Amino acid sequence: MKTLRNKVQLIGRLGQDPEIINFEDGNKMAKFSLATDDSYKDKNGQKVERAYWHNIIVKGGLVKIVEEYITKGKEIAVEGKLTNRSWEDKDGKKHYTTEILCNELLMLGK
Repeated sequence: MKTLRNKVQLIGRLGQDPEIINFEDGNKMAKFSLATDDSYKDKNGQKVERAYWHNIIVKGGLVKIVEEYITKGKEIAVEGKLTNRSWEDKDGKKHYTTEILCNELLMLGK
């Protein structure tokens, strides 16, 4: 059960081409947003559709797959864990974000 404590699985489409970040030590990281769709009926019985956006971070060997095959609009499945981080901008304002650190990725569709 320990591995289920912080586990996220999503299927969605990329909202943009991945951003590849190269580090001085030769390592790379990929960042992209993933849209998942949801729908429900409102109080009048009308179908309401909504997209949720998730920030995905990919490190290690999976970055090569992202670089070569993953582009805007592609449907993929990701599995990973939720992470939170904060930073201060140049004006001293603190920002917070929640990201999914991807450890598995599956390309879907064509």
